[in-house]
Amino acid sequence: MLGSSVWVLTLLIAWALVLLVLMEALRARLVVLGRVASTGFRPDNANLSPFMQRLTRAHANCIEGLPIFGGLLIVALVTGRSELTDGLAWWLLAARIVQSSIHLASTTLWAVNARFTAFVVQLGIAAYWVFALLRG
Repeated sequence: MLGSSVWVLTLLIAWALVLLVLMEALRARLVVLGRVASTGFRPDNANLSPFMQRLTRAHANCIEGLPIFGGLLIVALVTGRSELTDGLAWWLLAARIVQSSIHLASTTLWAVNARFTAFVVQLGIAAYWVFALLRG
């Protein structure tokens, strides 16, 4: 049976993939409808709707965090110490999904603060994992 760390690592990757597929599906729709030429996309979607710009940043946040959060999960797994990450792994995933979902939904002050709070939860979990893994 797979442990929580394996599941969460896989689901962190899957979440980033879901956001990427959504972005590319929406871009493809714009091309098919003739609203944007296939060569007309900017990497940050700055020439598209505010939602598409937020989607780009939400996806980028996942990719930027994966080496840190996923890397710590991998370290725990390859060293046979996933018991150190299993307990908080699902909380990390939940905080990541909450952060991305809020990012997609709104940029109001309340939303930005809530999104930052979800990110701080992830940072706290990662810092705890670093110290736990280094303690030996």
